Amino acid sequence: MFMRVLLRVLLPVSPPVNVRNCTGVKQLVLKVWSEDGAGKVVEIPADMTARDVCQLLVYKSHCLDDNAWTLVEHHPLLGLERCLEDHELVVQVQASMSSDSKFLFRKNYAKYEFFRNPLNFFPEQMVAWCQESDGSIPQSQLLQNFLNSSSCPEIQGYLYVKEPGRKSWKKLYMFLRRSGLYYSTKGTSKEPRHLQLLSDLDESNIFTIITGRKLHNSPTDFQFCIKPSKVRSDCKELKMLCAEDEQSRTCWMTAFRLLKYGIVLYQNYNVPQQRKSNPSHFSAPVRSVSENSLVAMDFSGRTGRVIDNPVEAQSAALEEGQTWRKRSQRMNVLGSPSPLHPSSLSTVIHRTQVWFHGRIMREEAHKMIIQQGQVDGLFLLRDSQSNPKAFVLTLCHHQKIKHFQILPCEEDGQVFFSLDDGATKFTDLIHLVEFYQLNRGVLPCKLKHPCTAVAL
Repeated sequence: MFMRVLLRVLLPVSPPVNVRNCTGVKQLVLKVWSEDGAGKVVEIPADMTARDVCQLLVYKSHCLDDNAWTLVEHHPLLGLERCLEDHELVVQVQASMSSDSKFLFRKNYAKYEFFRNPLNFFPEQMVAWCQESDGSIPQSQLLQNFLNSSSCPEIQGYLYVKEPGRKSWKKLYMFLRRSGLYYSTKGTSKEPRHLQLLSDLDESNIFTIITGRKLHNSPTDFQFCIKPSKVRSDCKELKMLCAEDEQSRTCWMTAFRLLKYGIVLYQNYNVPQQRKSNPSHFSAPVRSVSENSLVAMDFSGRTGRVIDNPVEAQSAALEEGQTWRKRSQRMNVLGSPSPLHPSSLSTVIHRTQVWFHGRIMREEAHKMIIQQGQVDGLFLLRDSQSNPKAFVLTLCHHQKIKHFQILPCEEDGQVFFSLDDGATKFTDLIHLVEFYQLNRGVLPCKLKHPCTAVAL
């Protein structure tokens, strides 16, 4: 019988100095931070893109590369952050950042979700033709019109705009076009004489505001900001905006990216598919399916070996878990003392899974889901705050975050876990998650994307 265990790997950190490689190309130092506050220093060439840096970090941290990893530009003093586009040169972005700003390494499942499900991102009433006063774009041609530089789609609707130097907000009817973001000086009129330019797209980037509504006295929680690329820390140059709901904010921010970068975004989206047939030197070997620096090992032979194939490693982890369960159950049936009783095993076996986050608060769970994309099926599990024996499933569906309590129930002396008051019972949380990844059951959607945090 194969015996496989997981070992923690400690990776050396590169020294923070500028060096040159054997080809004479200057290597620049970049420090990237993970969600737990740990940092990693890497040396990169000046022409390295955000996607290349993510692949390098995936390789060094032994993560599974599912193309959802992203580099985040984080400004703590301004309370802003955004995900870099895969094609952006990291060195250029770093040059425009202040000394307090930093890069974060994080997953973002919504990065290209609008290519897969455009109807969820663009409400019909918010999309129109520039040339028409009230004609809407057919939904079947929506993305084609955004990507085609000769077409003129626009996003329209009300936004709250923060008045410069004050904490008051003004509600204006806005139009987002390829040439920039405009507001109407007369109701909802889009006549040229009534439109005023608020911000262009070429020299600006769009950010999420992460400080909460109290700091800026915003009318809703759905804030975002347009920041000129050359501005480092001057708040006066920021265009602070606020939408009515999450769907509207997502629509404005996604359209900004599409209108600014166009076909380049679609090329970024297609690159991972092409890379599968022509892997780069960063993508192999990825030595573990774990995203917390654990490596799968096989000790069935005379010497141990690292399991390089992620599929084999995942199969090994599932097989080992099943073996533990069977061994514990068999030993107890025979009356032999088990070193780990099934009931105690079921309460700890899930703690090595990437989707389990322990004793985090409800607010922290919300924050993690929002940061990683708010796509359907994004989920995590955590300890319950109200019941020490229970757990909570936090799940995103239709851009809303919902919580489901997982309660223990006992039957014939064995503890099970259930989401539906005992109608469907599982011996441990791993079984429960695997079931709801295949079956919706009482949930609004299947579990699709685990909300994870990597340890750099």
